Formats: sequence, structure tokens, C-alpha cells
Amino acid sequence: MTGESKIRTGRPQFTGITTYEDPTGRFAFRHPWGWHRSELDGRDGVIVHPEEAEQETYFAVAVAELEVSVVADDLPALREGFEAGLAEFADLEIESADDQNYNDIVKIERTFTFTEDGQRRKRRVWALHADKWQFLVAYQGSTVEEFQYWLPMGNYCFTGFTLPQALWYATDPELRGGPPEDTSSS
Repeated sequence: MTGESKIRTGRPQFTGITTYEDPTGRFAFRHPWGWHRSELDGRDGVIVHPEEAEQETYFAVAVAELEVSVVADDLPALREGFEAGLAEFADLEIESADDQNYNDIVKIERTFTFTEDGQRRKRRVWALHADKWQFLVAYQGSTVEEFQYWLPMGNYCFTGFTLPQALWYATDPELRGGPPEDTSSS
């Protein structure tokens, strides 16, 4: 994009929905039919674009296997690392923040604006940690206006993001026998 704003009227229209299923079964999500899908460059994951010529507007999922399993108590350390990474963005402005645990699944969520290549962009991102997996799930607009224009579809992609039942079971402390007992006071 040359930095010129597109003039859009109305809202984008859903013409159909399709599901992307990770070939190894680690996640799935639904996205509008007709969006252009490809592998991520240099990372394990997938990216979809509403317009092939506009690569800076997208929904993407990147996956990394961690050396250790994450538990709910790791949230403060994960948040600190996440925020340190965000601090690298030029002209960062955090619009919203939400951190949650679902048993031992840890989700750090931010919506923010930043400047990249001279253009103001907007992004919503989840850093989702489940057992030994990290999922970075992001929706970005090439501009703040493009973010707003495609937002209903970006939100649909987030809503359609799922993890396999095996990860939900692996992160449920009750199914694993509960947290380890504290033996330091004995």
C-alpha cells in the first residue's frame, strides 16, 4: 500500500465461511470464504488476507512449542515478557488490555496502534499459552481505517478460533490430579 487511504462505503459482506484446520491438529479457526490463505514466512502458522494485494491487513496464527508447560501462576512472567515485546513497536498506544486464565490456559490480549513503515496501523493480538504451546493470534489492519472496516470479519475469526479438546484436558488441574502439594512447610 502506498499510504493513501482507500475510500470505502458500507461494510464488507460475508459471502461464505470456511474453516482452516491446522494439519497437526493444534488449532482451527473459521474465516470468510474467498480470503487468501498462505503459510507464515519464517514461522509455523497460517495467515489469511481479505485482499491479496493488501498484505498488511490480515488474520494470522503462529504456533511455537515451548520447553515447559505453562500454568496459571505463570501469567505475571508471561505478561512482563509480552509487554517488553510490545515496547519495541514505534509510537505504541495500547487501547485495551485483558489477561485471563482458563484453568491453566493463559491468555494475554491487547488491542493497540503503532507506526510501521510510516503508516499508522492497528492490531488486536492474543498470546495464548496452553500446556507446552504458544499461539499468537492476531488481526491487523494496514491502517486504523482498514482495521475498522474489516473488524466484523476479524472478530469472527477470533470467535471461530478453537483448541483441540486434548489441550483443554491437559490444562485442567482437576483432571491432572490438581496442583502439586506445597511440601515446604512440613
